[in-house]
Amino acid sequence: MNRPARPLPDRRARPPMGWNSWDCYGTTVTEQEVLANAEFLGRRMLPFGWDTVVVDIQWYEPTARAHGYNPDAPLVLDAYGRQLPAPGRFPSAAGGAGFGPLAARVHALGLRFGVHIMRGIPRRAVAARLPVLGTEFTADEVADTSSVCPWNSDNYGLDHGSPGAQAYYDSQVAQFAAWGVDFVKADDMLFPYHEREIAAYARAIERCGRPIELSLSPGTDVSLARLDHLRENATMWRVCDDLWDRWADVEAQFARMARWAPWQGAGGWADADMLPLGHIGIRAERGEDRMSALTRDEQISLLTLWLISRSPLMMGGDLPTSPPETIDLLTHDEALAVLWHGTGGREVLREGDLVLWTARDTDGGTRYAAVFSTSGAARRFHVPLGSIGARRQDRVRELWTRRDTPHDGHRITVDLPAHGAALYRLGEERRQE
Repeated sequence: MNRPARPLPDRRARPPMGWNSWDCYGTTVTEQEVLANAEFLGRRMLPFGWDTVVVDIQWYEPTARAHGYNPDAPLVLDAYGRQLPAPGRFPSAAGGAGFGPLAARVHALGLRFGVHIMRGIPRRAVAARLPVLGTEFTADEVADTSSVCPWNSDNYGLDHGSPGAQAYYDSQVAQFAAWGVDFVKADDMLFPYHEREIAAYARAIERCGRPIELSLSPGTDVSLARLDHLRENATMWRVCDDLWDRWADVEAQFARMARWAPWQGAGGWADADMLPLGHIGIRAERGEDRMSALTRDEQISLLTLWLISRSPLMMGGDLPTSPPETIDLLTHDEALAVLWHGTGGREVLREGDLVLWTARDTDGGTRYAAVFSTSGAARRFHVPLGSIGARRQDRVRELWTRRDTPHDGHRITVDLPAHGAALYRLGEERRQE
């Protein structure tokens, strides 16, 4: 197995990387499918930083279907209103084992295990007035029935004026910790921005006795004004609605990540969303079973932007059935080095169809640059070396092609296909030509 030439930095110093079931399986992923992707990740991608497996929404919904949500879904709950895996889809959860057995199998592969959860408390727990573990409260006494998600009817929000609200989150996260959960994607937190819910969930993680990373979604209403609160409470946070395999979705991320990239770092990561690459739509919310509709050039542009802006990387396609060329992109060590070792990524020019980004390497000498074309046709750009932080004597290496780019000491000529990108490493003395 190929491995990166340089050791990866501590995972706290780089954005999270992993696989998430949403883009390929929506609400319907099964234990067998999770394990198939985990085994692929551990076998082929773990040395390149891909170390987290996340089971997305409604793992507790036995009647879940593609293309939407069932109203008043018969969620599987325990006696305290906490969600349990639907045993028909997750057979190892039978007998009250929860995700413990599945998490153990994922951990045995050298990987981390994550789950998605909705903000608040299940409406069925409220209707049944189930007790909140360790308190004298019942679910109806801690719920805020006026606080509802606009796109999913499973939960009510919590009334954080009641001490029982925090106790419910404490009990839910304690159960996750007992199962061996390492990562929680908490949804319906950012649209609108639910400040008290976010802080309460982070507090529950602090109390659970296990290090768990917190990811917040969906990002439609998040702004830099919230940066301090986000860093205080979460590992990563989305900055957009769901991103799919459409160039318009990718292009919209240039402006968003230009705002957020200067603030990326170990204190927390702005998330440009999952990678809708490879085999997606199998039983998804949107679209039919398909390979990503993004062209290969658009996929390279997407990855280049995510890498140089240091967004978390969560692969959304089914790994075992994705094309080898997709896996090659995801395990491209020279390109991934920009994510692992880059710092100070920022947009430096946007002019017509041309977008330029630069970044530095933590080694103190190497620099990176990205050249993007948003044009729908092939274009040639003449890019001054100074505009990408390069010097006359620099060797300029294009990372995706693993080839040096000749230059005259003043500029490089970049030929890009429609919606294409090039990613460069700068800094070594160039060879004599």
